[in-house]
Amino acid sequence: MDLGNLGPIAIVVALLLVIAYFVPAVVAFSRGMSNRGTVLVINLFLGWTVIGWIVALAMAAGSNRPAAHY
Repeated sequence: MDLGNLGPIAIVVALLLVIAYFVPAVVAFSRGMSNRGTVLVINLFLGWTVIGWIVALAMAAGSNRPAAHY
């Protein structure tokens, strides 16, 4: 394996990992979720824990109906 050509591959892999990391935030913003800021913060600060990433994705994929006010 020629390690001299690893630079461009490493850049592409790093870019794909960053895109995958922010999938929950992208989903929340594309769906126009009312809690998109919360999803972004959880994704940004807790996404690396995997559990935080799953929580953020669940919040982004959840219902977008406003809460009933009585």
